[in-house]
Amino acid sequence: MKHLAWVAVYLVIVILLFEVLVTCNARVVHSAHKLRVLAAKYNVTCILVFGDSSVDPGNNNNLPNTWHKGNFLPYGKDFGHSKPTGRFTNGRLSTDMIAEALGYTNTIKAYLDQNLMDEDLLHGVSFASGGSGYDDFTADNITNVMSLRKQLDYFKEYKTRLGKLVGEESSHRIVENAVFILSMGTNDFLQNYYIDPTRSQMFTIAQYQGFLINCMESYIREMHSLGVTRLMVVGMEPFGCMPMIKTLTNNVDCNKEMNQVALSFNILLKAKLFTLEKTLHMSTIFVDIYGVIQNTLQNPTKYGFTESKKGCCGDGLTQFGASLKGLSTCTNRSKYIYWDAVHFTEKMYYIIAEESVKSLIASL
Repeated sequence: MKHLAWVAVYLVIVILLFEVLVTCNARVVHSAHKLRVLAAKYNVTCILVFGDSSVDPGNNNNLPNTWHKGNFLPYGKDFGHSKPTGRFTNGRLSTDMIAEALGYTNTIKAYLDQNLMDEDLLHGVSFASGGSGYDDFTADNITNVMSLRKQLDYFKEYKTRLGKLVGEESSHRIVENAVFILSMGTNDFLQNYYIDPTRSQMFTIAQYQGFLINCMESYIREMHSLGVTRLMVVGMEPFGCMPMIKTLTNNVDCNKEMNQVALSFNILLKAKLFTLEKTLHMSTIFVDIYGVIQNTLQNPTKYGFTESKKGCCGDGLTQFGASLKGLSTCTNRSKYIYWDAVHFTEKMYYIIAEESVKSLIASL
């Protein structure tokens, strides 16, 4: 009788989990359908991406002088047939999922991908480079990757290639109606302020926040001059909760001081976007990932996670990038919020993508 009772309990749990999955999938399908209808109505052509490792699908693979790469296992463990692409996670990134929701492609290719074809230019590409930031000093002097300046230079090259492919008029239309995504800033604070002493000797943290906002504004104005009319800017994450940061600062819980820096930066960023939208007459979208990530970290089981304090790879507390080569991973990857000690799992990026899609729908 006890055996039958446990079987009954097990079946009830299975049924409840099935109902949750069906509900979640129905919600996602509904959002994707709504987004595609709006994208068609407002002639959204593709997405073009700038940023750091949160949105880099493999541009760094082709940079010879940086260690900041993810083109080896265990990165890519759940991408296709365990194929490392340069994405700093086990599978796809949020930008891949946003492109899929729009109905264009299920992956966004890196602009420097040697297998990039002409037709890929029409679906959208990513110029992002893991390790970059709003402050070009971060990429040029610390991580040796593509600065935002260099990413914009490649965008200019992209426009030239696109013009030759479809003609100048069509090229202008594609760029004008594209959704541009900008996701960076974490490296500026973590690597360029808290670890490397250069900027911290020049600025207080409040001054550096203002400096970064000015850098961002300058680049957004340049993007606008190059034809950008729709820009989605991803806010700062609660980087004080990264497993690596908690380890380095000897904290069991999130570093409150760093999280406050992220929060206050988001307030400045949001205010600047509001001003730019009015003065440049462009559409700007702020994606608040801080709240989504913080809510997930505080209520992991609500989202199907069981591990929120460490990453799935290696020791999960200090290792990321090149230090992960050859290391083992956790068994059930869908239960982890972090993939390594810095970056999220595909499942967490899916949750971030959902928030981004909601913001995009609201803006359209």
